[in-house]
Amino acid sequence: MITLSEFKKTKDFLVCVDSDGCAMDTMDIKHIRCFGPCMVEVWQLQKWEAEILKRWNEINLYTLTRGINRFKGLSLALSEINEQYQAIEGIDDLVYWSNNADELSNDALKKEIEKAPQKKIFSLALKWSENVNSSIKELPESEIKPFPLVREALKFAHEKADVAIVSSANLGAVLDEWEKHGLLEHTDIVLAQNAGSKAFCISELLKKGYNNKNVVMCGDAPGDLKAAESNNVYYFPVLVKNEEKSWQDFINQGFSHLLD
Repeated sequence: MITLSEFKKTKDFLVCVDSDGCAMDTMDIKHIRCFGPCMVEVWQLQKWEAEILKRWNEINLYTLTRGINRFKGLSLALSEINEQYQAIEGIDDLVYWSNNADELSNDALKKEIEKAPQKKIFSLALKWSENVNSSIKELPESEIKPFPLVREALKFAHEKADVAIVSSANLGAVLDEWEKHGLLEHTDIVLAQNAGSKAFCISELLKKGYNNKNVVMCGDAPGDLKAAESNNVYYFPVLVKNEEKSWQDFINQGFSHLLD
């Protein structure tokens, strides 16, 4: 796997693709079975479990914050829990970090823990994130799969465009899932949670020499649209509950619009 510094433009066009909820049919299962329940466990929120899990899913799946970085989602959820259910020690520190850190990842959290070991919120957030990653690995393989036509769309686009994964998901999970389903062979670079925000990743890719009007971001959430808009590149929406039709539309019309 190559890094951003090693990546070189090979074609005039660039297609950026989000992973969870866009290419991979994994958003619902990961949040419903892993992210929310692990938060309840780490912060011992079982007393209000039903209400809290419902709100977690609203934040991360069913509202305009769909697809938000896991740590931003965590800080939002814990802020509400702090106000409505029980005090969350150190919540202001987590909110500040999630809003201002250059990188939001497990490695970045470890650096915060080294700098301020007395702030237990960071250790708990790391424990939660690691528990999430472990629980995702335990999900049934049969339920972790790409949406129909994703492989065909990537193969189709890759003939005339470089293809980059631009995701806020965990790098290891993205690599495992895309490798298993034969999607990596139709991509040129994988930029996940550890590489920075989606907007930052697109901006760095543009520095490789692409014309803004030759670049499209494919995504399923408002954050993907914002990442495209902030870099003045095109956006192709993969619509929730209409993912297969969206990818068919990309093959039939969307990609040709980019080339034209």
